[in-house]
Amino acid sequence: MSRNCTFLVVGGGIAGVSCAETLTICCPDETILLLTESSVVKSVTNLVPVARYLHKFDVREQNVSDLRAGIGTIVDQLAYINSGEHWARTRTGLVINYRHLCLCTGGAAKVFSAGEEELNARIIGLRDTDSVLELQRRLASAKDVLILGNGGIASELAHELHDVNVHWVIKDAHISATFVDPGAAEFFQLAKREPDQTATTKPTTAIKRMRYSELLPTAEQEEEQQRSKRGAALGPDWHRSFDLGGGCADSASRAMPKIYYNSQIERVEQSPADTALSVTLKHNDGSVEHLSCDFIVSATGVQPRHDYETDKPFHLAADGGIKVDEMMRTNLCDVYAAGDVCTAGWPNGAHWFQMRLWTQARQMGAMAGRSMAAVHEGETVYQDFCFELFGHVTQLFGFPVVLLGRFNGQDLGRDYELLVRCTRNKEYIKFVLQQGRLRGAILIGDTDLAETCENLILNGTDLTPYGDDILNPDIDIEDYFD
Repeated sequence: MSRNCTFLVVGGGIAGVSCAETLTICCPDETILLLTESSVVKSVTNLVPVARYLHKFDVREQNVSDLRAGIGTIVDQLAYINSGEHWARTRTGLVINYRHLCLCTGGAAKVFSAGEEELNARIIGLRDTDSVLELQRRLASAKDVLILGNGGIASELAHELHDVNVHWVIKDAHISATFVDPGAAEFFQLAKREPDQTATTKPTTAIKRMRYSELLPTAEQEEEQQRSKRGAALGPDWHRSFDLGGGCADSASRAMPKIYYNSQIERVEQSPADTALSVTLKHNDGSVEHLSCDFIVSATGVQPRHDYETDKPFHLAADGGIKVDEMMRTNLCDVYAAGDVCTAGWPNGAHWFQMRLWTQARQMGAMAGRSMAAVHEGETVYQDFCFELFGHVTQLFGFPVVLLGRFNGQDLGRDYELLVRCTRNKEYIKFVLQQGRLRGAILIGDTDLAETCENLILNGTDLTPYGDDILNPDIDIEDYFD
């Protein structure tokens, strides 16, 4: 059993489908095969520009038979790659001869382990639609749920769960630390606690400038730098399609979860009194706390997944990802990689760094497709401009969120300032300034500042003459700088 193709793409996620679709555009007359473990794949839809280089989009699940014309599909699992002879073998024994191969096998959820198999069965790792359906099933009869993690999935889950008591365990000093700073975290929490401002009440706007050293105790500064680089997500607005209601009619429908800061799970046991789990938490100060729950949702990120054999070993990065260069090439001949499975091995641009997000999966998949097509056609291609500026659009706690550049001061050391404007229940805007120039921004709410910030970051405009007025709500900087 064998198949022949020019391009073989492995993986039915956003990176893989984006790569295959790009190839159909660049090389419409060549044979393109998509090897996927499931007959349901994910693709980008409703792509809308937020700024010149920044887009928001929805993720659509569709059957492989509905993919763009020109993409052949095989539902199977990759088992072995012989890069020297340019063929791959699947679990069922199918041999696929290729000329160019792209690996988009994604990441595997980092699921907390309680040790015993019986206890681990009560822990759900959220990663894909199947795991969310399992969560939905268990929620129907649950009264208490523990969420472990502080990234995008955990934050959205803490916001969306209702009719259930939520215990949110995070190792950080504030919520949603993967994406936002303590100020934005407080903005989210106050907005969830308080009713919306009425039309007759004018919200108060506060503007504050501060140096990085004012924000954290010295011992936490380097940890914050590392923490701001981590992150993972199930997908944009993944919770819209699911009813995440529990079985506790006595709980407030949308009550704030009880948050356990600076905490980790130390031990999980079966409660002797009932069917609940007994969980022991250990806080950073050494103290312990006990709680009970029906089950645990583990949302602590992903790790690159490359559980297949090769004739030669991959060069792996420190985080376990397959190292790729700026053309998405691995160290194996004619083998590329994109999305969560890979790690950027090229020097980061001044305003870009890697986070394992749907946004970058799409960008990397498309870049890999263009790169493979260029090699096949004997043409020259350059790295896409999207790798010059980090940009991500998401939604947290019901608010639209735009992240640009070094939005949390990533890799800037301590030589930067923050300028923050906050209007309770409406908007939170943070500018990261270094030597008077905008290096990053967090935009929460309908700010209409994404394109302005994008231009200011890329142009390196000196904002020193404007002082704090750059965020004065009475000055329309969007019109001024556009």
